[in-house]
Amino acid sequence: MIFNTGAALLDAIVLSVVAKKEEGTYGYKITQDVRKGIDVSESTLYPVLRRLQKDDCLETYDKQIDGRNRRYYRITDNGKNKLEMYRNEWISYTEKINSLLKGGDNNE
Repeated sequence: MIFNTGAALLDAIVLSVVAKKEEGTYGYKITQDVRKGIDVSESTLYPVLRRLQKDDCLETYDKQIDGRNRRYYRITDNGKNKLEMYRNEWISYTEKINSLLKGGDNNE
């Protein structure tokens, strides 16, 4: 993708991916799901997960899988509210950009 993915957009994508699973999901799976839409490395994604956790948008718990602990991430109520805000902003933003790129007047 030739367009930059800013921090807010990456936060919105990660929150959306995590919100799909009520019981939560683990870091590697989040990376794989995010990569379906944008190219992102694990080294980029894990700081996002930590920041969202610090901002009380995600909570974590550990689950033992095949004798190893796996860290799961689950969206919080605060995260759900932030995701809803991001979704509303995204609709407004894409409508304006689409209008500009298609040659329309953005002030309609």
